[in-house]
Amino acid sequence: MKSGILLVWGMAVGLAVAATAIELPPLPFAQDALEPHISAQTLGFHYGKHHQGYVDNLNKLISGTPMEGQPLEEIILTTAGAEEHIGIFNNAAQVWNHTFFWNSMKPGGGGKPAGRLLECIEKSFGDFDSFKKAFTEAALTQFGSGWAWLVQEGDALKIVKTANADTPLAHNQTALLTCDVWEHAYYLDYQNRRKDFVETFLAHLVNWEFAASQMK
Repeated sequence: MKSGILLVWGMAVGLAVAATAIELPPLPFAQDALEPHISAQTLGFHYGKHHQGYVDNLNKLISGTPMEGQPLEEIILTTAGAEEHIGIFNNAAQVWNHTFFWNSMKPGGGGKPAGRLLECIEKSFGDFDSFKKAFTEAALTQFGSGWAWLVQEGDALKIVKTANADTPLAHNQTALLTCDVWEHAYYLDYQNRRKDFVETFLAHLVNWEFAASQMK
């Protein structure tokens, strides 16, 4: 990923990187702001336990190594595909993925994007309804834990899914939007109804302004 992209990401989501530690960035909304679609209880566990846990684990793993003090994106790119650093990659990527997920949502979100993003979606998928169908399908067919993403490659938009901690950042793709389909993202509110969660995400939660801001 080019340095300019890293700058946009840092400006867009406000990742806090201290001199020697990765820090948990604040949520971009109040913990109860996504109700009734995502409960404060779910966010309390998801953000306060899972996301915080990845931050804590990552800092322990990089302590005393050359990666201590490096930007989060640099750690991810350094460790991607390196079996000897799989633990560092998994935790670093999950910190990044979750921060991106929070910023992919907003209270009163959903609906249609506008401007260049909508034009690119219609050009890449035919129309907005076809995009929603393809994105939902990707989220539902991601077996086990993972993520559904809208990404940019050159002038085209694509929908991809990644397993576990994998992230578009490790594949030279520009992420625009993501939906977390790990069970802890939705189980307290939706139980096994992943489809209901994904449809609610698209209808009521998506932050299209954030997605548009990530475009090259």
